[in-house]
Amino acid sequence: MPISNPSMPSVPDGLHADDLTLSAAGLLITAHTTAAQATCPRCGQSSTRIHSAYWRTLKDLPWHDRAVTWHLRVRRFRCGHCPGRIFAEPAAGLGLRKARRSERLAEAQTDIGMVLGGEPGALLSRRLAMPVSGDTVLRLIRRRAIASSPAPRVVGIDDWAWRRGQSYATIVCDLERRRVIDLRPGRSAAPVRDWLAAHPSVAVVSRDRAGPYAEAAHRRSGGDAGCRSPASARQCLRGTAQHRRASPIRDQGRGEPLHARAFSPS
Repeated sequence: MPISNPSMPSVPDGLHADDLTLSAAGLLITAHTTAAQATCPRCGQSSTRIHSAYWRTLKDLPWHDRAVTWHLRVRRFRCGHCPGRIFAEPAAGLGLRKARRSERLAEAQTDIGMVLGGEPGALLSRRLAMPVSGDTVLRLIRRRAIASSPAPRVVGIDDWAWRRGQSYATIVCDLERRRVIDLRPGRSAAPVRDWLAAHPSVAVVSRDRAGPYAEAAHRRSGGDAGCRSPASARQCLRGTAQHRRASPIRDQGRGEPLHARAFSPS
């Protein structure tokens, strides 16, 4: 049956809801596909020859704090151009082939995981009637494509604690875009030197007074461009901030050189 009530879950085009079952476990929607034909994923030709059908179960976004599950009848088709080829039609607008959750649910859980991480994201998802495991949240995060960004020009380098007092690493931040771009193991000069060598676009390095970081920056550029003097680095960063209409970098009366301060990504 078509769902016309705006308070009920939306049904994607190409699907027809046959039954709604509400229980303590959530809302179960029984539906079937309505397309007259399907496209073979191998040759791209359409087919109307139905071979058989089977049932798929997919999780979807919650409805009124209740988990939503689709019980969907999907057909298999014979391809008239590929000998012996049998393929299943896609769940139009709901999920990819072999997926166990809808695309919109996966997107929501990925967004939560990007902010909170694995187990904390799973806890919040369960609280929002989108049950998922921490491992699955991490898999969803890894599947998301990372948008490419311009090569970094002004970076900040500082130490960072995996576990305070026990395990430390090096954090590299893009000061122009105010984002973390890499984490390097340890606090020695070698990982930083290798990272700088792999990023020749870096013109300014803002760092603390740790000897290894200074050594890495000076070795990378021969003590010239990779680690500029405090005055030139401050001038460069101010020009960049003004160009991007960001708040200018001020000394705030501390009297400390720019490279002596730790950078905290916002």
